[in-house]
Amino acid sequence: MWFVMVGCAAAATHWLVAVACISQWGLAAWLGNFAGWTVALWVSFSGHYFLTFKHQHKTWWAAWRRFALISLAAFGINELAFVSLLRWTTLPYTLALAWVLVTVAGLTFVFSRYWAFRHKTSMA
Repeated sequence: MWFVMVGCAAAATHWLVAVACISQWGLAAWLGNFAGWTVALWVSFSGHYFLTFKHQHKTWWAAWRRFALISLAAFGINELAFVSLLRWTTLPYTLALAWVLVTVAGLTFVFSRYWAFRHKTSMA
């Protein structure tokens, strides 16, 4: 339940910041997406560290390093998919971004649950 709530809050933050940057400030779509991800990264990490995975007792710094790596990799997939959708389809950027955010969320959960916030250190 916490994962879904935190994920929805982070995705909404990402989408709102990106759309505001694109529509209000005229940033390129890829750059607005980056700005949205940057803000949402903190929403996501804080929510998952203090709520979703709090029982795993990972130190803040260890969890942050792993989570940031996962998030950066997920953002790379996100950005590639987003730019590709904008280039190869007629979807408006708002729908393309929403689709990408939902799709990439599943990957982020799996890697966060089983690596970033994992209590055992056997996977470094």
